[in-house]
Amino acid sequence: MLSLNLPSAPLKIADRNGKKYIFDVLRKKYVALTPEEWVRQHFVHFLTGHLGYPTGLLANEVSISLNGTSKRCDTVLYSQSLSPRMIVEYKAPDVRITSKVFEQISRYNIVLRVDYLIVTNGITHYCCKVDYSTGQCHYLSSVPPYQAL
Repeated sequence: MLSLNLPSAPLKIADRNGKKYIFDVLRKKYVALTPEEWVRQHFVHFLTGHLGYPTGLLANEVSISLNGTSKRCDTVLYSQSLSPRMIVEYKAPDVRITSKVFEQISRYNIVLRVDYLIVTNGITHYCCKVDYSTGQCHYLSSVPPYQAL
């Protein structure tokens, strides 16, 4: 797998019938190792291992209903009271982060109304804080540590 612009992570990889799987620490099971999953597992490790995000407040593949269709948010951070606080959208390292990716995560946020949106392909990371009073997103220079949220 490709090298990412994230700290190295102690990831568990298994080979089953010639296919690679990676252990998802949030879902507590092995999942197919795709380029996007490689980014997800590294980024979750970055959040939990380096920025202090509690694993108990993070969830992967969160289902939502948007305009009558079922969608899945890649990762959602919840508050202590279990209200959504952050959505993270992952792309494979070879996928450019474009306005379409931001449109996708913004649609998810119509449902969840979180404070923070993150988009990453493992190489480039964008984090913004949503200001509902002005309807604008303010881009941050880095992903804030959990205690700073």
